[in-house]
Amino acid sequence: MAARTMARFHREPTEHTTWCTRDHRCGIAEHRSADLIADAIGGRTVITRVRAGDTEYLEVRARIPLHHTETGARWQLATTLRLMRELLTAVAIRRGVLHGRTERPAIRRRAA
Repeated sequence: MAARTMARFHREPTEHTTWCTRDHRCGIAEHRSADLIADAIGGRTVITRVRAGDTEYLEVRARIPLHHTETGARWQLATTLRLMRELLTAVAIRRGVLHGRTERPAIRRRAA
């Protein structure tokens, strides 16, 4: 019977950033900042800065209490989606922010 060997994975270490937490939140392939938390009227938003490879991005998580009626909850969901689109348009979709993606021909294209 031949001896079994286990494969060993090797990866190049990624340097910590000046803003990362340098703890268990930093994974093998990414670095994460401490959470920034905003509480308001029963809801909570958590924002985290993340670097994965050579790309940095912002991660947003929100917990919003929904209305007890279906109509009220659906209105909240629709409003949240609309406001998130506005937020992305105002913050992320600007010339020069998304490197290599300055051309956006699909924006002016009409559905067939």
